[in-house]
Amino acid sequence: MDRIKVGIIICDRYRTCAGGKCLRALRNREGAFSIYKNQEVELVGYTTCAGCPGGNIEYAPEEMIKNGAEVIHLATGLVVGYPPCPRLTCFRDFIETRYQVKVVLGTHPIPQKYLLVHERLKTWDSPHGQALIQPTLTDEKTRLAYD
Repeated sequence: MDRIKVGIIICDRYRTCAGGKCLRALRNREGAFSIYKNQEVELVGYTTCAGCPGGNIEYAPEEMIKNGAEVIHLATGLVVGYPPCPRLTCFRDFIETRYQVKVVLGTHPIPQKYLLVHERLKTWDSPHGQALIQPTLTDEKTRLAYD
């Protein structure tokens, strides 16, 4: 079985998060981790962006890559927190350009309660918004399990 090494960067407002949803999704290959259904995955880094405007984005990927990271996931909290991170695509573009490593937007599935609020707010009504949530938009049963 192929093995892939990944790193996760979370939003600093969730800096005390123990990673439960991300790690469960990684173990179960749910949400954005569903792309690894047929692979063994090793988590080689987990950190925050260091707070707005994301100062750790410049340095954390390098450490993860030194530990073998082949893909870096920008956590679902950056997508679904309120407000969603306004720098999310900038972070992705910077990391991919500077470090030549693939970046995936999202980790665990979007919790149903967040989806419902953002639908009412029309946060993701644009084609760009829809593209941002695709890796973590799952079926309702799975979303409810992450509430």
